[in-house]
Amino acid sequence: MNIEIELNDSIEDKEVIDLYKANSWSSAKKPELLIPALRNSHSLVTARVGGSLVGIGNAISDGYLVVYYPHMLVHPQYHGKGIGRKMMELMQTVYGGFHQQMLTADGEAIDFYKALGFERAGKTEPMWVYAGNEH
Repeated sequence: MNIEIELNDSIEDKEVIDLYKANSWSSAKKPELLIPALRNSHSLVTARVGGSLVGIGNAISDGYLVVYYPHMLVHPQYHGKGIGRKMMELMQTVYGGFHQQMLTADGEAIDFYKALGFERAGKTEPMWVYAGNEH
């Protein structure tokens, strides 16, 4: 399987929405907000197999010290094939030397990010104001 991982790849609305729906992410129901949010990120990473989008992630950053990774998802049919790891490795070529890299992980993603070197931030407690009831 030939996996193409790219930074700031162009994306088509439908392929993005289909990927978010496959992962049951509620932002798929708000394409008018999701698509511009992704396109206006500091960085966007994509994974493609045979030209089809199978993974996407984005970074929001000040460009110097801090980066936040709000979205990182891989199509369920491609879980466990190293695609998420390769996407984060490419993001590290941009943000690896930053003072602070942040994300929010839940469920199975916690172990994935721990394997990449992320850890709970001191005594911090995850908090949010969230306009949804699922991802």
